[in-house]
Amino acid sequence: MTSAITTLTGPAVAEAVTELAPLTVADRCDQCNAQAFVRVRMPSGSELLFCGHHGREHAPVLAAQGADLRDDTSTIDA
Repeated sequence: MTSAITTLTGPAVAEAVTELAPLTVADRCDQCNAQAFVRVRMPSGSELLFCGHHGREHAPVLAAQGADLRDDTSTIDA
């Protein structure tokens, strides 16, 4: 299954993603406490942090609800 995180493209998405702060080593997944690589801002303004696994799992539903997503999973092995 293709993740909504990796398939979101275009100027509007790029602009929204740059508004979300980069993640640090100290940021932890809200679901499993692993290092977070995905930041989600819900339309209400609340933010969620996810590891790559949980980010891919929840991204399609969150994007459909109008959430902004920042995907830093490309830095996992950096």
